[in-house]
Parts: sequence; structure tokens; C-alpha cells
Amino acid sequence: MTNLDILYRDFGQSPWIDNIRRDWLKDGSLKNLVDQGVRGVTSNPSIFAKALATTSAYNEFLLKNHSKDPEELFETLAVFDVRDACAILRGVHQSSRKDFRSGARRYLDGFVSLEVSPRLARDTTGTVAAAKRLHGRVASENLMVKIPATKEGLPAITEVLGEGINVNVTLIFSVERYAEVLDAWMSGLELARTKRRDLRSIGSVASFFVSRVDAAVDPMLLEADPRRGTTANAQVCAAYKLYADTINEKRALDLIAAGAQVQRPLWASTSTKNPSYFDLLYVDPIVGNETVNTMPDQTLDAVLDHGRFWATHLSSYERVTREAKKLEFLPPYVSLATVTDKLERDGVDAFIKSYDECLAIVKEKIDVVRG
Repeated sequence: MTNLDILYRDFGQSPWIDNIRRDWLKDGSLKNLVDQGVRGVTSNPSIFAKALATTSAYNEFLLKNHSKDPEELFETLAVFDVRDACAILRGVHQSSRKDFRSGARRYLDGFVSLEVSPRLARDTTGTVAAAKRLHGRVASENLMVKIPATKEGLPAITEVLGEGINVNVTLIFSVERYAEVLDAWMSGLELARTKRRDLRSIGSVASFFVSRVDAAVDPMLLEADPRRGTTANAQVCAAYKLYADTINEKRALDLIAAGAQVQRPLWASTSTKNPSYFDLLYVDPIVGNETVNTMPDQTLDAVLDHGRFWATHLSSYERVTREAKKLEFLPPYVSLATVTDKLERDGVDAFIKSYDECLAIVKEKIDVVRG
């Protein structure tokens, strides 16, 4: 029994890994992580870019595939990796189906996420088309398509869920935007129900980015201010309170009664950016039932080694409410709305930059590998 098993069994939080690499798929590394308790995988362009740049694992693929279009090649290699990862996680997905049907859990697990092109973040129609294409190409029941929670992304989320496609809503930085995401999720399931789709098979998570909030707010505070390193987790508590409130309202309860899974909050960006902070600052205090934490390798290793989940802020509704109130005591010159708006814009820009870098690496690899 590992700490990851304890995290899921005793606290109801699913540990996912925020990484995917072809060599991990081939040499059994991902399977070993699943055996240790990893229950899902997330990916993004920067992860693929790093794997492409630092390993030779994709050379064989680039030799066999004769396309010269970097974007076409990248999508194909990403689809292949995600499809193989879905196969490795299928056992987790199937076992979670038993728990869901028995009523032990209100969601399925064992998903692998693949993102639509970040260039589509402001394009509703293009996002929907890309999500349908990726869903069709991977053709795995435990695929989740990642769609950013931009204003243009919200209607795309509703439409894609309405088509019966699993959705990982990404790049959520504010509680206000999270409320809109919950509405888009419920609207999507209501649309699916009108189309007579099986609500039991439609999974979704809402990825709330955590540590970047402290990275943005801390420099606005004095060095000795005790509020440094607290804003991000206070926002998590506010988001979790909103989840608890929303999921117990009539609209959501009607969907659950009709067979729907809950849309779990997912804590993303949970590595500690400030080296002076505890390495599990964005893990141990935000362990909660019906949540996910997707962690990079180093953070996952730390959880396996010394994760301690018992002092979590999310242990009771009362504590969640108390911790969320810390947001009310930020100094007046710190506008959280301004901070999170900028984080969303910067997040979209950063993902586009990573995507462009990834395509440049693919082109460079083509030239090197094919001579």
C-alpha cells in the first residue's frame, strides 16, 4: 500500500501524473506508476516538447511517418502516445466503473487527457471540431479532451459534452470562472440528455491552476507578510466550497439522479515554485473527496516519500469556509480579479508558445532523423 493508494482509498482524491513520454509507455515506467497508485494522466504541449527534445523515443515514428507537416506529425504522435496510455489505464477505468455502478464513487477514473491546439483557445467552432477529431482518432473510452476555460471555450465545453465526449476543462484561475465552468458542464449534460446519450459514460474534470496564483500574488506582499504562500490554497478552498454547494443544488442533483457523474475539481500546477516553501504545499493541504491532483514527476515522488494528508484544509465544510475567507483579508492593493485575468491570458499565451516550440522541435527532428 503506497501513499497514492492511501490518498485515494482513505481521502477520495485521485493522484494523476502530469507527464507522458513514449519511452515510459514502452519500458513499463507508466505501468509501474499505475501499480503504485497513479489513476490518470494529463498532457500538454510543453510536456510533449520536453519529451521530443530530450529523448530519442520518437525517432522511429518520425522515420516511418513520411509527412513533412510538423503540426500533422505532432497530432499523430500525440494521438499514438495517448492511445497507448489509455490502454495502460484501462484497468483503472474499468475497476472505477464497478465502484460507480455500486454507488461507492460518483465518477469514473483512469482517464488520459489530450489537449486541443492552444491556437484554438479563442475559437469556439474550431475547438469543437478539434475535440471531435481527437476523440475519433484516439477512440478510447477513457480519453479526456482538454479544452481551456476561456470565454470562447465555455460554449465549446457544453457542445462537446453534449456529444458524449469526456472533457478536461483546463486553465481555470478564478472562482468566478469556475462557476461558469460548472454551468457549462451542467448545460452540456442537459444537452446530452436531450440527445438521449448515456450520462453515465460522460466524464469531466475542472482543472483549477494553483501554485501560479501564489507566484503572482506573493511579490505584491512584503517579505515578512504571513499571507505569502496562502492565497492559492485559499482559492482552492473557495473553489471546493463552490463545488460542494453546486453539486447539492437541484440542477446538479437531477443530473446525478439521471445517472451523471460529478465533475470533479482537479488541482493542477501543484509543484512548488518557491524553493523556500514546503515541497507539498499544494498537495497535503488540499486533499479532498471527489478531487484530483495531477502532479509532475518530482511532486509525485515527494508524495510517495513523505505525503501527509491528515491536516488538509478540505476535511470539513466548516474548515473549507474558514480557509476560503482568507481571500477577504488580502490588502486592498491586491486585486485577485486582475491577477487571475492576467494569469489566464498568460496561460493561453504560454501554451501557444509551447505548442509553437513543439512544432519547431518536430521540424528539427525531421531534418536530423531523416537526414
